[in-house]
Amino acid sequence: MKVGVVTFPGSLDDHDAARAIELAGGEAVHLWHGTADLQGVDAVVLPGGFSYGDYLRAGAIARFAPVMDALIPAAKDGLPVLGICNGFQVLCESHLLPGALVRNDHQKFICRDQKLRIERVDTAWTGDFAQDEEITIVLKNGEGGYMADERTLDMLEAEGRVVARYLGGNPNGSRREIAGISNEAGNVVGLMPHPEHCVEPGFGPGLEGLPFFTSVLRQVVSA
Repeated sequence: MKVGVVTFPGSLDDHDAARAIELAGGEAVHLWHGTADLQGVDAVVLPGGFSYGDYLRAGAIARFAPVMDALIPAAKDGLPVLGICNGFQVLCESHLLPGALVRNDHQKFICRDQKLRIERVDTAWTGDFAQDEEITIVLKNGEGGYMADERTLDMLEAEGRVVARYLGGNPNGSRREIAGISNEAGNVVGLMPHPEHCVEPGFGPGLEGLPFFTSVLRQVVSA
C-alpha cells in the first residue's frame, strides 16, 4: 500500500512520517507541494512543521499549494488523509475540517509527552485502537489551540467526530480538550500531537503512535 507524504517548504516531520509508514508495513511516497500529482497513492499524510514559514497564519499558504488542488477533491471523494500538527492546520484552512488552530493560550511553544483518549475508532486512521483507549504520544506546537464556535463544537460532539481528547490537563487551550477531529465520513483526520514520533523503541515515550499508520493500511486492504 502506498501512502503519500507531502513536503512543503518548512516541513519538519515528513521523513519521520515516511518512516512511520514503512515501519507499519506500507510504502511511503514523497509528494512535492509544487505539483498536483498524487502519484496514485492510497492515502496521504500532511506532516508537521512550519509550511511556508507559517506566514499569515499556520497552514494558510499551504492550503493554496498545487498539491492541494489534487488532494482536496480526492479527500472529498474518500481518500484517507491524516493531518498532523501543521497538517491539521492545513486541513482546517482547506475547509476539509471545521474550526481553526490558534496560538497556545499561554503564548509559549510546548513540547512534551501527552496523554490522550481515543474517542472515535471507526476512522481510517484509528481502527486499530480500542474505544476510549488511553495513549501517550509526543506533543509539540506553538499554535495548537483548537477553536470553533459552540454550534460547531456541539455538532462534533453529537456526531462523534472528536477523535482524540487531551487528558491530564489542557496543554494549549483547545476548546473541550480536543486534540483531534475527523470529517463525517472518517477518512479525513486532523491530530495536533505527533504519532510519527512514537513508532519504534528508544524514540519517544513508546509505540502508541504506530496504530494510526497500521490502521490506514488495514483499512485500504479491506476496502
